[in-house]
Amino acid sequence: MAIPPLNYRRPALAMAYCAALTGAGIEDARSGLFLAAPRRTGKSTFLRQDLIPELTRLDWLPVYVDLWASKDSDPGQLIATAVKSALTQFDGVITKLAKASRLEKVNVFGALVLNFQSAGLPPNVTLPDALEALQLAAARPVVVVIDEAQHALSTPEGMAAMFALKAARDYLNQGVDTAQKLFLVFTGSNQDKLSRLVLKRDQPFYGCRVSKFPLLDRGYADDYTRFINTKLASDNQFDADDMWAAFDLVGRRPEMLKAIIADLALEGGTESLRDKLNTGAQAFRSNLWGEMDSDFNALTKIQQAVLVRLIEAGKTFEPFKETSLVAYSAYVGRRVSASDAQAALATLREKNLVWQAAYGDYALEDDSMATWYNSQATPPYTPGLS
Repeated sequence: MAIPPLNYRRPALAMAYCAALTGAGIEDARSGLFLAAPRRTGKSTFLRQDLIPELTRLDWLPVYVDLWASKDSDPGQLIATAVKSALTQFDGVITKLAKASRLEKVNVFGALVLNFQSAGLPPNVTLPDALEALQLAAARPVVVVIDEAQHALSTPEGMAAMFALKAARDYLNQGVDTAQKLFLVFTGSNQDKLSRLVLKRDQPFYGCRVSKFPLLDRGYADDYTRFINTKLASDNQFDADDMWAAFDLVGRRPEMLKAIIADLALEGGTESLRDKLNTGAQAFRSNLWGEMDSDFNALTKIQQAVLVRLIEAGKTFEPFKETSLVAYSAYVGRRVSASDAQAALATLREKNLVWQAAYGDYALEDDSMATWYNSQATPPYTPGLS
């Protein structure tokens, strides 16, 4: 049985975030809204279904770019292309501005007009220039929404784009009594990675706060239960409490829940449905944990030691500090040097277990690895690492 997707909406959350962007909400996100949540938990769906429609309702112009959609492309180029694409909606307006604009902007607008049929921005037009042109042409506030923003940290060009966005924000929003012309929204599936943009003084959004994006709640599970039950026979219905328990068990990931339901919907009667739903959710998580267990056990002792140290330390991980080297050595049973640790990190990156920012910080590629690690009754490490 083909089951169409459930259109679950969160308009109140979208309104709260828009209020935060203007400084009118409980949270003040005028410098930038940073939201982190694990992958496959509904974050991107919320942006498309709830936040962007609310931005449009407020007569703001959203510019959306998903850095995960094209991982082989440079993040900086993806951001520039998204702004350029938005600009093409106003090519006629920009042509007029190129003729009527004050002298210092003529070259910028003229270059944009001539470049509309080419990829990216013209060489002599910066991202702040393009955003200013877009705001002037649209005659309303612009909201740049970058999904999976942490990928921008993986290349120098991506980092340059982040600094350019910050510069554009500062320029367009300058003045105490000036209405905001540019809003910035960043989301990420890894809080440690996303935090790299805000934690250090030399990073573009130092001082901003990364907030946890709320996972889908009981309301989603209840709506999904009612939705699914309309597709099933009256003697083959799911219980809302059971559905919620299963949804929570798989980390509140809709795709995982739907996969389990697809396997169970046409099986058995109501008496076995509860057990099958719970068993399916347990099996799903066990399979995921099993993969991570296999990945961990396939590593060398040094690689395991470095990975565990990273999991335990999180944002404070310093791989080559003496205390870390001592911890690695205790795990391995011999002296581990900084070069040994560096080689281990390189392999962990190749295996897509560890991610490195362009400026050297490290984080887990998938936060689920930390969840798996913390779920172990007997942790796969020795006390020397703590």
